[in-house]
Formats: sequence, structure tokens, C-alpha cells
Amino acid sequence: MKIKSISTKIFKSKLTTPFKTALRRVDNLEDIIVSIQCEDGSVGYGEGAPTPVITGETIGTMNEAISYLTPMIVGLSLVEDFDEIIKIIHSRLLHNTTAKSALEIALYDLKSQSYNKPLFEYLGGTQTKFETDITISLNEPDIMIKDCLIAISAGYNIVKIKLGENKQKDIDRVLAIYDALPRNVKLRLDANQGWSKDDSVEIMQTIEKHGIIAECIEQPIKSDDINGLLYIKERIMTPLLADEAVFSFNDAKRILELGAADCLNIKLAKCGGISNAIKIADLAIEYNVNCMIGCMLEGPIGIAAALHFASAKSNIISMIDLDAVALLKFQPLKTDIEFNGKNILLSKEAGIGISGEL
Repeated sequence: MKIKSISTKIFKSKLTTPFKTALRRVDNLEDIIVSIQCEDGSVGYGEGAPTPVITGETIGTMNEAISYLTPMIVGLSLVEDFDEIIKIIHSRLLHNTTAKSALEIALYDLKSQSYNKPLFEYLGGTQTKFETDITISLNEPDIMIKDCLIAISAGYNIVKIKLGENKQKDIDRVLAIYDALPRNVKLRLDANQGWSKDDSVEIMQTIEKHGIIAECIEQPIKSDDINGLLYIKERIMTPLLADEAVFSFNDAKRILELGAADCLNIKLAKCGGISNAIKIADLAIEYNVNCMIGCMLEGPIGIAAALHFASAKSNIISMIDLDAVALLKFQPLKTDIEFNGKNILLSKEAGIGISGEL
């Protein structure tokens, strides 16, 4: 299975409603799809969503990164040279984690096809059905309550509330949303680096005094303030989830050694793909720490790849934040994966499960 060519295509879709966080607003999904063709006719697909405010990448930089790496990979054997190809991707170009992830997803798609196994099985997983949360974008409280109730009526049991605008408004948002929701609905909170460490403690302690203990509070402060995470963790009861602070294995190791977070959010686009995601998850297992599997605004290829990976890691499968496909107005790509609201069912076909023409 020699690699014959690598090509890219832009994947576009409108979102059902604008996606708004403390960092950005997005109205339309625009991702890059990577196709890797082998001489035997087999094709592997990958995907990456540009997120300039997090990874620093755009459609343009991702295309350039993939074009730069392509001549180093074409001609190599997918089976015999797989580890070498992964090494090339990560050693010949710094950063560009989303572009690397898109390439890796396509490579793992092909590798599992070569074994005639679904990717989750090739990685050692067995679970095929997952329940995701749904993201509630940052808005005025009445709009967020309405969005929560719509999600609950559609069957969602876990809502992820975007925060990070200012201290009092965020407290008011959480209290109002909590009061409006059935008690069986789980809350996840995400401030997207929007608070200071002192405000984080004050906000969370205030919320907790009202009897609200969310499943987690995600990355409340700037990504480079690891000591600040520890400061917060030691002063609140709600589990603290590190997200933007965790790009690499070394990032994860530093946080775990310091005990600065209760759990880690792994995103393929942040860490550069499946190979590094496996290393981070395995490290977290050594520290008895659970992980969330998260996403950028990816389409079905990126989400499927993340789930295949999650299936193989016991410390991830209970925290799924892979709702991006549910946010799309339409899905212009046929797959063998079932996206049914909160439930996602992986295909048992070989590879990732992409069956449509791009």
C-alpha cells in the first residue's frame, strides 16, 4: 500500500445557530478534508477545523502545511513505513497541529482498512455507541435557557454552558439556567479562558453555595497559567478540566505532575492527531485521571475519528463532548456513522466509516 497522492478539499456547512464563546463567534463551518490515495486504489480521509484563536491555524496555513509535508510522505508504504510517516509529520514541521491531525486521521483510516478492521477495533476498543453533550452558546440568560430546553426536548441529558463574559453575568447565567432545568440534566461549564484566577474562585464558590456542583468547569483562565489552575483547583469543589492548557504530551505531564487539574480535555486538533492523543490518554491513566474527548467545529470525519480513539481508552468514554455534527444545518457527506442527536453509533466497516464521495 504505497501512498500515491494527497489532496485536500474544503468542506462547508452552515450552523443551525451561531456558535459563540468567550473567544470567538462562528456562523459557518469551513474545514479541510484530506484524502490520501494509495496505489492499490484504497483511500483514507481526514479532517481538520481551523481555529485561529486556539491553534493559530487558518484554511490557508493548513493547506500550506499539508502541501509542505506531502512530498516527504508520497511513495512511502502505509504498512511498512507507518511509524516513519507519523514521525515525519511531527518532526519536519513545528506546531500546525490541526493540519497534522487531519493527515494522521487519513493515515489511521487507511491503516485500519489494511487490517480490514474498524479503526476503534484496530486501536483496541470495543464500544461503538456514545452519548455526547450539547453546547449552549454564550448569550443572554433567557436565550441560553431557551436553547437548553430545546436541547432537552430533543433528548440531550448533558448541556455544556459557555461562559466567560464577566463575573456577575456568568453567575447569573448559571443560576438562572440551573433553576430552569430538570434536576436530572447534567451541567458542564466552560469559560474558555475568560476569567482571572480570583474571579474563577469567586464565581465557582458562589455557584457551589447555591448547591450547584457541575460535572466540570473547563479552562477558566489563560492557557499558560498552570499554577493558576492549581490555585483554583485547591479552592473549589467542582472538578477542574484543563483544555487549552493541554496541547502536547509535555503539557499534560506538567499538569498531571503538579496536580493542577482533575481531568484533561483531549482534542485531536490540539495534540496533532491520534498518535499523540493515545500517549496523553495513557499518561492520564497512569495518574488515575479521567479525560474528556472534545472537538473543534469538525464535520463527521473529525468527530468519527475522535470517537474511534475514545473507544479504545477506558478513562475517556464517560466524558464525550463531540456535538459539532449536531450543530450543522446539513451534512454534505455520506458516512456509515449514525448521528442521532445525543447518540452517535460508530460503523463496524473497515476504517473510520466514510462511504460517500467528497
